[in-house]
Amino acid sequence: QVQLQESGPGLVKPSQTLSLTCTVSGGSITTSYSYWSWIRQPPGEGLEWMGAIRYDGTTYYSPSLKSHTSISRDTSKNQFSLQLSSVTPEDTAVYYCAGPYDYWGQGTQVTVSS
Repeated sequence: QVQLQESGPGLVKPSQTLSLTCTVSGGSITTSYSYWSWIRQPPGEGLEWMGAIRYDGTTYYSPSLKSHTSISRDTSKNQFSLQLSSVTPEDTAVYYCAGPYDYWGQGTQVTVSS
């Protein structure tokens, strides 16, 4: 069974870069045709897809976030990461990583505050 676990700081200051890592076990991020995504949910709002990285390293981003979002991977560690630059308090959310077949991490709360 595929398991995903988000990790990273829970508090980020405005204008800084938010960095999160998703560690995958029980499956490989290079499995053919697999997609690995980042999704967030601000308080009181719905889920927002942020972007994804494909099995071959191709990345996809939400148009509304593309200018300050970057997704990368470390195949040796079976991890993929999210970087969100120039954050504001509006980026406060629970951040989830997700894989194929609706596998999700448990989510990690990130608060943007000075």
